[in-house]
Amino acid sequence: MALRLFTQQGYEGTSLRDIADELGINKASLYYYFDGKEAILRSLFEQRGDEAEDLLAWVQQQPSDPALLQVAVQRWVRSFTVEKLQGIRFLAANPLVLQSLPAGAARIGNELNAVADALASLLPDRSDENVLLLRMGLLSINAAVQAAVRTDLDDEVIVAAAARSATALVQIATQTPHIREQ
Repeated sequence: MALRLFTQQGYEGTSLRDIADELGINKASLYYYFDGKEAILRSLFEQRGDEAEDLLAWVQQQPSDPALLQVAVQRWVRSFTVEKLQGIRFLAANPLVLQSLPAGAARIGNELNAVADALASLLPDRSDENVLLLRMGLLSINAAVQAAVRTDLDDEVIVAAAARSATALVQIATQTPHIREQ
């Protein structure tokens, strides 16, 4: 709920009272859990960072099989809920806030880079282009959210489109190398 308010009203334009009212609690109760808006954001980013870290640990425990590429990318893309999509929307609407926060948001990117590096070793052809395609597959959810701006698409449709895009990107990255046109 906080992310939705931050996105709609802006981070600076949203007060703790607004968040408490939206949650149906009093401001003092919110202060019991969070000492301010930044603490709420840190908490949300930490949770997503933990999920990316868990994905990396899961990938590292799996047998080295090229099929893992598709499974791992889909596992990440399909893990997005309405609230998590709101996080992407928030970051797009408030880029300066991200710069002012401690490393919590950057942790998600660091963990996803580690996942991409672990998965890249499974590519039949680990060319720069194929590694890029793999990374694009992991980030297809971000692209889908951005592409859906100013549409009335349901979040389920956005996640489904991201999953289809991720599937296609990973398939292209794992195909037999092609001759590049000069």
